[in-house]
Amino acid sequence: MALIGEADDDEIPQLSTGALDALKEFYGERDSRQRQFEDLKAQAENDYDGSPLTMEAFTEDWNASQFWYNDATATALAEQLLEGASNDSCIAVVSAPSVFVQLKNIVNSGRYPAHPQMHLLEYDERFAVFKKEFVFYEFEHPMRLPGKKLHSNKLHALKLMRSPAELKGKFDRIICDPPFLSADCQTKAALTVRWLSKSWASPAAARELQSARNLNPTGLRLIVCTGERMEPLITKLYGKAGTRTTSFNPEHSKGLSNEFRCYANFEC
Repeated sequence: MALIGEADDDEIPQLSTGALDALKEFYGERDSRQRQFEDLKAQAENDYDGSPLTMEAFTEDWNASQFWYNDATATALAEQLLEGASNDSCIAVVSAPSVFVQLKNIVNSGRYPAHPQMHLLEYDERFAVFKKEFVFYEFEHPMRLPGKKLHSNKLHALKLMRSPAELKGKFDRIICDPPFLSADCQTKAALTVRWLSKSWASPAAARELQSARNLNPTGLRLIVCTGERMEPLITKLYGKAGTRTTSFNPEHSKGLSNEFRCYANFEC
């Protein structure tokens, strides 16, 4: 007779061979991504050596609305931001880290002669491996740059912080992919974009002003990627900057159920 509370080996649940293999594969992929991230972190700490970067080191968190573009989409968007750029250009990447990674890859490859300043505004602090190019950003506080999030490590917090005055009105090229398909998120992200922008005139409008008044204004090259259902709101929020719906459809590495669109204020 078995004692009360004594388990019978026959009653212990057993995983099938297929389930065990799937579990091993899951942990193997997780460990591989962790090693990739640690390698990237080590590279950043020892000064980046210019070798190609990959988003594989950054696992998507769908609960945080993280959906990375595939390489073709991220490269296409990065190239549009770099076209015509100079060493004096400043590029802001708001909540689109996969585009930022491709920007770095393209610039480091030497395909473009210019080396513009680039900043990634992002909530996920794993991207702090990019050091001074990373700015902590929460869309709930659209003009609190960087966001004053509390950190257990005060030294780490100091490394992330910058004066907001360093970023306000600094950028002539911006891409924004608001994390959520809500009017609140989209509106607050637009406030951030306006706050960052050196100008609110499209490149075409800037050329017209230059011709009419013999001035040399700097136009804003703006790209917004978000859901198709946000189109009326995007047109309203960015209409004065000349933003319109383009025929380019961004694609994500793991697919996305929502129809996605690209909006821009220049021919691209």
